[in-house]
Amino acid sequence: MRGIKRMLAVAGKEVRQLARDRLTGGMVVGIPLIMILLFGYAINMDVRHLRLGIADQADTQRSRMLVADIQATQIVDAITMARDGAELEELLRRGDIVVGLLLPADFERRLTDPTRNAGQLMIDGADPIVQGVAQALANMPFAARPPQPAAASLLAVRTFYNPEGRSAVQVVPGLIGLILSFTMVLFTAVAIVRERERGNLEMLITTPIRTIELMAGKVMPYILIGLLQVTLILVVGIWLFDVPLVGSILDLYIAASAFIAATLSIGLLISTFAQTQFQAMQMTFFVIMPSILLSGFVFPFDGMPVAAQIAAQILPLTHFLLLVRGIVLKGAELGELLAPMRNLGIMFAIAMTISILRFRKRLD
Repeated sequence: MRGIKRMLAVAGKEVRQLARDRLTGGMVVGIPLIMILLFGYAINMDVRHLRLGIADQADTQRSRMLVADIQATQIVDAITMARDGAELEELLRRGDIVVGLLLPADFERRLTDPTRNAGQLMIDGADPIVQGVAQALANMPFAARPPQPAAASLLAVRTFYNPEGRSAVQVVPGLIGLILSFTMVLFTAVAIVRERERGNLEMLITTPIRTIELMAGKVMPYILIGLLQVTLILVVGIWLFDVPLVGSILDLYIAASAFIAATLSIGLLISTFAQTQFQAMQMTFFVIMPSILLSGFVFPFDGMPVAAQIAAQILPLTHFLLLVRGIVLKGAELGELLAPMRNLGIMFAIAMTISILRFRKRLD
């Protein structure tokens, strides 16, 4: 009986401790809610509304009818018009579209020949799931050419950047961002908290070091560590999995540096809220899990509801995936990827500013 009483006393003490720790209590409720919302609402394997670019060089009634029929499937949304196939390829390389529809000037004559493809679908093969969906679209029957025995498909499919559909080609570049997200946020999330728990923070307060200098000093070593991780993942990916590196290695390191800086600033922001290292690790979970599920690393970004796509814009990994896949797989230059670079810079500036202000407030 005494043993039971002692166990109950410990259990009661644990309950009271959990009740005082609001963050842990919030995790008890928050984790199930976030997971069910992410998997039940945001994650959708039935991909719809892919970004489509159209180059209708025929510009006839039947070509416009085909475009309308393709849009009616709701698999794609026409958001960009292009002059020719070269412009469609440029849009694919920049990540503005994931599917391009090219209808040549002799589209009408091609329709009358059942042995020829009347048009072409240009697919961004960096995401194998999108590749499969677009392939299904090409095989659909349309009114422009009713199905005929032994006839060629209405639309030929041309896959860019990953024609073999290998998962490693899609996963390894994204893995650079995922690993950096986890390590960089976690390292800096515990940075300020660790100083407080070890008693070093009081010593730092008495020194003439300014807040911005302290924050920058905390970030700088991890930038080098992050670039080392980029090199390691890239070397292993190229050596073991034959992942192509089409673009500039310098552009990749510049993009990775911007991403590392943004993720480190978010980690510092977390450290200004957390009271203990355990709380910092708990809060890191709320950054890592949405990054895995909403950024486009695992599930196609275009298949998510609009609300989930908007929420994903606050995640650095969402923008870095556009950069790393564009540079590594598509050979895009940084000049063609200014939007995600700008977004990472804005995230860094906002998170760093708030971190500095909050740290000063705590010192006061």
